[in-house]
Amino acid sequence: MQDQRPTVLIVDDTPENIDILRAILMHDYQLKVATSGEKALELCRREPQPQLILLDIMMPGMDGYEVCRRLKADEHTRRIPVIFVTAMSEVGDEVRGLELGAVDYLTKPVQPAIVKARVRTHLTLYKQTLLLENILNQCSSELSAMRDALGLNQSQEQ
Repeated sequence: MQDQRPTVLIVDDTPENIDILRAILMHDYQLKVATSGEKALELCRREPQPQLILLDIMMPGMDGYEVCRRLKADEHTRRIPVIFVTAMSEVGDEVRGLELGAVDYLTKPVQPAIVKARVRTHLTLYKQTLLLENILNQCSSELSAMRDALGLNQSQEQ
């Protein structure tokens, strides 16, 4: 029997932080873990992709900002929601993270109820977005097929 729970990727270079998030989320989600930005990018390119990423900012090598920038620049990973989970609590840090494409920003130490609520909310929004995209694609295909069947094309409509 295949596990149907959504997959959340936790990215943090500190094992204790991973353990905290894992304990909060393990009953409701499938969890993947990366301890570096490079590993996170690798896991996001593999199928099945995570449906949400909890991403630390301060990591050696590639920081979380750069990971987010690369995720959002890649057609294959750009729609995966990213929530920064960080000790960086300045408004400018949060603004930068959101400008890079993160959907949310949580500061450490995290509150379990807040983590659960934000993860649940952003996974729901992600699923609804995918559903709407599928409906739009289906309608577009059907419209194109109708136009072909009627012998219509772009130049005749204008």
